[in-house]
Amino acid sequence: MSDFKDRKDNPLHKEFGIWSNVRYMLRKMAQYEPSTIFLMGLGVVCTSVNSVSFGVVTKYVIDIITGGYGKEEAVGRLIKAMCILAAILIFFTIGNTISYSKSWYRHIFIRMRMITERISRVLSLRYEMLEKPDVLDIAERANQATGGNYDSVEGMIKYMGYIATNIFTVIVTFTAVTVLDWRLIIALILLGVVQFLYYRKVVKKDKEEVWDRLSPVWRKTHYMERVTQDFDFAKDIRLFSLSGFLAARQQKIYDVRAERIDHHEEMWFRYVFFTRIAYVVIRACIYGALYLAVFRDNLSIGDFSMFMSFAVTFSGAFTNMLQNFGNLKQNSLFVDDFRSFMELDIGDDGQTGICLPDTDSFEIEFVNVSYRYLKAEKYALKNLNLKIKAGEKLAVVGLNGAGKTTMIKLLLRLYDPTEGYITLNGTDIREFRREDYYRAFAPVFQDIEVFAFLFGENISLKTMQNTDREKVLKCADEAGLKEKIASLAKGIDTPLTKIVEDDGVDLSGGEKQKTALARALYKGAKFVVLDEPTSALDAIAEQQLYNRFDEMIGTKSAVYISHRLASTKFCDRVAMFADGEMKEYGTHDELMAANGEYARMFNTQAQYYREGSEVSVNA
Repeated sequence: MSDFKDRKDNPLHKEFGIWSNVRYMLRKMAQYEPSTIFLMGLGVVCTSVNSVSFGVVTKYVIDIITGGYGKEEAVGRLIKAMCILAAILIFFTIGNTISYSKSWYRHIFIRMRMITERISRVLSLRYEMLEKPDVLDIAERANQATGGNYDSVEGMIKYMGYIATNIFTVIVTFTAVTVLDWRLIIALILLGVVQFLYYRKVVKKDKEEVWDRLSPVWRKTHYMERVTQDFDFAKDIRLFSLSGFLAARQQKIYDVRAERIDHHEEMWFRYVFFTRIAYVVIRACIYGALYLAVFRDNLSIGDFSMFMSFAVTFSGAFTNMLQNFGNLKQNSLFVDDFRSFMELDIGDDGQTGICLPDTDSFEIEFVNVSYRYLKAEKYALKNLNLKIKAGEKLAVVGLNGAGKTTMIKLLLRLYDPTEGYITLNGTDIREFRREDYYRAFAPVFQDIEVFAFLFGENISLKTMQNTDREKVLKCADEAGLKEKIASLAKGIDTPLTKIVEDDGVDLSGGEKQKTALARALYKGAKFVVLDEPTSALDAIAEQQLYNRFDEMIGTKSAVYISHRLASTKFCDRVAMFADGEMKEYGTHDELMAANGEYARMFNTQAQYYREGSEVSVNA
């Protein structure tokens, strides 16, 4: 069963309406490329006039030929008519050419600016929201809304121009066709409406039954393509013989996509067949009305030709107007998707709140804090009461799944508590500006992300122009990267990863973690958090690094998270977690004397921290 969620079932999705979305896109055009509106108007007028000019001029040419004029007068009149026609065509063709050639890339530019808006919005979302399926679904829809040519927000702009042209042409030709035969205008309108209703039905089904249901398929496709082509997965794929398994999974996803595309093609084939029949009926109606007018009103050949041109133009413009209105409505759904994400209520945008206190000492306190993940039955963390004093070093230990990482995410305000609250110097941390609060912490996580930037930029997280190169080298040295950087011809100007630069360098797991440590040192925040940052190191190297890092941070407050106990002896306090609760709390000596779970875990692991031990495990 597909995990697709219909937009109506997503509580975050909003429907703004087609005219609201037209006004929204006009504002975007005025905001990013005001000239696009003028160019659109120019194209509307030029295209419409060109579409009717042939009929008018052809009538006069035929009238001249059949009007009984003398040879010289007829030639003169013909030359005059052709000159007028040529002038009209040249003028409006130039205008149409200017409109098209100057518009198409502006449309793309507007869409790219909206992509920038979307990306900026993604980066501003609270971390916790990125784990919610409804948010991921609406974010993916917004991504699709800015990703195409016609089926996107850009398509909305294009169809706004098309439908304006159709309306203008319909208005110009309506009177002429009505004068010819009012019954013909009714017939053409009815046939156009029938085509439109069928077209709208196909468009709606196509969007809901094909493209919307492909939303999760695109996510899965992107993931599988990344996994099968990402160097980080290459070793596991080969050593565990995953090629066949991954290929089968990928083919299964492709089969779902192929089935939806087949359904898409079948619906549109039926529609095209229907329009071909409608085309024949429309032409029959037009010829019938014209033949009747010839016998009834003695219609001249010139008028026959002109009314034929007007009737065909009206029919095409009216049908296209309705169909383009359907396309406009379809693309309005994409604008709905984009606006729903952009106007997503994120509560705290990181810009509101009070300033952090101007002090060198931060005291953190958890007060009856509990947290439960979305749709989870059990609490990941339950009723935590814990105080981290200014300058104190706290070791948080426990087995995997004990609640340690959840506690850190709450401390860093990546999550907000489900129950209870956390204070900084006595003030609920939710009162502070989120971005200011983030700047107070220098975290190092277990999952280290290395960006495709220069080595120095990966440490400073700034451009090299804004980077203190000496500070980068000092922090890298303290984190144990001196030899690595010395081995590189470009030093800290070496690009990392081969994703962007061909001469990029890939780091080992241990080197990535040392880079993250150097990054935390460079930030120089008042509170340091290490969430199992040494998992790629052996036990002795881990203990040595912890001892060195303890010296680096000096008197700053720090929290060390680990399910190994290398960090505990030099910390002021130890918090032992199990099953989402803090089971033991105290100094290392106090917990050893209590002879509880902490003591048993420490004694079990102690053999791996003795110098000279031949055993090294990741307990």
